Amino acid sequence: MGQIAVIGAGSWGTALALVLAHNGHDVRVWSHRQEQVDEINTHHVNSKYLPDVELPSNLVADADMKDAVDGAKAILLVVPTKAIREVCRQLRPFSTNDQTIIHASKGIEPETHKRISEMIVDELGDNVQDRLVVLSGPSHAEEVALKQPTTVTVSSYNMNSAEIAQDLFMNENFRVYTNDDVVGVEIGGALKNIIALGAGISDGLGYGDNAKAALITRGLAEIARLGSKLDANPLTFAGLTGVGDLIVTCTSQHSRNWRAGNMLGKGYVLQDVLDQMGMVVEGVRTTKAAYQLAQKLEIPMPITEGLYELLFDEKDPKQVVDNLMNRSKTKELEDLASFL
Repeated sequence: MGQIAVIGAGSWGTALALVLAHNGHDVRVWSHRQEQVDEINTHHVNSKYLPDVELPSNLVADADMKDAVDGAKAILLVVPTKAIREVCRQLRPFSTNDQTIIHASKGIEPETHKRISEMIVDELGDNVQDRLVVLSGPSHAEEVALKQPTTVTVSSYNMNSAEIAQDLFMNENFRVYTNDDVVGVEIGGALKNIIALGAGISDGLGYGDNAKAALITRGLAEIARLGSKLDANPLTFAGLTGVGDLIVTCTSQHSRNWRAGNMLGKGYVLQDVLDQMGMVVEGVRTTKAAYQLAQKLEIPMPITEGLYELLFDEKDPKQVVDNLMNRSKTKELEDLASFL
């Protein structure tokens, strides 16, 4: 066993910290909010994010980045996409060349169109590449924290690093597979949030399972279309970070992207939705980035385009769905044939 630093004390960061603590590691969770640190250390609970879960004694919190990562053999980054660069800049003076860096965030940066691992390399330096691992897959923090069966994927350009992460997290409730397709794992994990917004909107409009099944299936085609253009392995999207993540995110009220979309479908405006959620809805920012990237690469992504118009051009949700349904006819398997 050893010490692990978890950077980010939201619901997902806390749930993954619980997995590590359950496996016998000494876990130090960093938060920028001193009141949250005090609550975790004094009352052994993170009331805002996982209010009904008791935290074990080998999970402690720290507001000092240097203290949090000092002596850690691995650092787990679990912060919103928009905070990745700033957090990495804070981390850089204190991280060492023998620490495995794992990230469990999902998104793409607007304007640069970079994946999270690319942003981390930008900020921590090229020498982090072989020590960098992506953790992704169909997983709600609430269920992981309750030790309900969950399966995820860890991916790295260096499979030794992926296996280190696999060994850190693997237990009887939390099964971990390895995958060498970093691009595919990150693209699948990021873009499924866009489709989950769409699924929530569909439900908010009162449409049924037929519409949601169509969104999920054609959404997967969009994800694979963009991912393949970026040299991802198309088969990755048939796995945990493709089909698996889409199912869990598009069909559950645990999903904040689904909940945000559901409110949009019921007529709420975007800013009111974000204010009421009180947590980051990654699909909103990722929709902008994916739309920009699709335009740049000239890739047809009609669901993403429709959601972009809804979110940023204030188009009516029903009009977006009607436009999708009335697109010109095409053949379903053309995408699959071109991928393979």
